[in-house]
Amino acid sequence: MKSKLITRAGYLKLKQELDNLWKEERPEVTRKVTWAASLGDRSENADYQYNKKRLREIDRRVRYLLKTLEQIRIVDYSPEQEGKVFFGAWVDIENDAGEQRRFRVVGYDEIFERKDYISIDAPMARALLKKSVDDEAWVETPAGRTCWYITAIEYERE
Repeated sequence: MKSKLITRAGYLKLKQELDNLWKEERPEVTRKVTWAASLGDRSENADYQYNKKRLREIDRRVRYLLKTLEQIRIVDYSPEQEGKVFFGAWVDIENDAGEQRRFRVVGYDEIFERKDYISIDAPMARALLKKSVDDEAWVETPAGRTCWYITAIEYERE
């Protein structure tokens, strides 16, 4: 399951990636493909083959971003969220062993390249939703059921 939610900062980052791919990277790779094709035999031309492959990757990513940005819903901070875990919250948790973690509950498209972000669809996020500081959350994991205590909740006011 993939929720179609995103923070405003996440949306802007995806939009920036789309603009970069479409307006800067794709025209440059297209020029390289055209130049390499003009050299003759394409079957043994590494520049042509590599850049043609890169062009397909760019086009695939552009299609994905266009579709995603069209369907996704931006969720902004609201004062009513204060004190409870909702989408966009930074959450500090601790277990009985004293292990501590801090992460932000965000949309699926925002979790890549960030170890401190978790998807709203993750079991941990689902267990924490609507909980307050000092509440306990039971999380089902492949290793078994574990209990985490919420120690802090913060929101970015974007």
